[in-house]
Amino acid sequence: MGLLTIGAFAQAAGLTPKALRLYDELGLLPPAAIDPDSGYRLYDPDQLGQARLIAQLRRIGMPLAEIATVCHSEPVVAAELISSYWRKVTAETAARGRLATFLVDQMSGKGSTMLETIDFRYAVGCDAGTVRETNEDAVYASSRLLAVADGMRGPGGAEASAATIDALKPLELADLPAAELLTVLRDAVAEADRRVRRAATDDHRPISTLTAILRSGAQLALVHIGDTRAYLLRGGELFQLTQDHTYVQSLVGQGKLSCDEAASHKQRTLLVRALGAGGPQIEADLALRTALAGDRYLLCSDGLSAVVNRAALYSTLNTAADPEHTVQQLIELAYAHGGPDNIACVVADVVAV
Repeated sequence: MGLLTIGAFAQAAGLTPKALRLYDELGLLPPAAIDPDSGYRLYDPDQLGQARLIAQLRRIGMPLAEIATVCHSEPVVAAELISSYWRKVTAETAARGRLATFLVDQMSGKGSTMLETIDFRYAVGCDAGTVRETNEDAVYASSRLLAVADGMRGPGGAEASAATIDALKPLELADLPAAELLTVLRDAVAEADRRVRRAATDDHRPISTLTAILRSGAQLALVHIGDTRAYLLRGGELFQLTQDHTYVQSLVGQGKLSCDEAASHKQRTLLVRALGAGGPQIEADLALRTALAGDRYLLCSDGLSAVVNRAALYSTLNTAADPEHTVQQLIELAYAHGGPDNIACVVADVVAV
């Protein structure tokens, strides 16, 4: 049998021509030849096995970057890579299943852990690190508001992060019903964006990230923009509540990079969203959550999350230490990994009152 056109090969493999073009661009499945006149991709029937393997791995949700590693490995190694990936998926699915069960019980009124009255017990830390001469991070915590901001782009960065948090502070004085939390938080973020833009000069155009939690009773409104992060330790499991708004994270989402590759990518700090970055409307992630006694929240800048891995964060947060000691331990961890950036973090425990 001769070479197949991309359409015929796609039909035989159970794929689409669009998928085959993507796999070619990523080096996963290059065509056997390209017609010199038409530029059409031509495939060898012997490539059908590889194409079907890629399709099957995609059906189990494996990212393309990991599929590439599987395809370029010996069969025994490839089998272990697939097994390792599925163990990770199974563990993550189980964790999500437990959380989903809890949420169903809570929303249906079956749960017995819904709190009428809670409070935060909190501590903050903000350190310049070992390399930076100035500190452009800002952090704030009270019984109603937790916030971390990371300013950047020159000497205006510190002013930008401070202005960002200042725009949110008036919210903690208002007696807000839970139904209005997201609305007022969205408006406050728009005001923060305006303040950061006003701090710009001809020489400097600072920007700032923001991750914050606003509380009304047991309801928490979470806002996020940039690469500061929020984590929740609940029931012995650590959940990352935010997704970085970075160029590299967008590649991970598209399956073009693995998480390990993203961690060492030279453009890992390139933001695609930030306050003061321009554009007609600021795009912030907003979510509403319910606090439970025993929860522990961590908000931090990338001076911590970029150098201290998830396992170390979990180990530190899962100790019985109070928020003050936990914050100090987290900063010491960042220093132990070189402390190359400013470090800001707030640890808040949810307690019944």
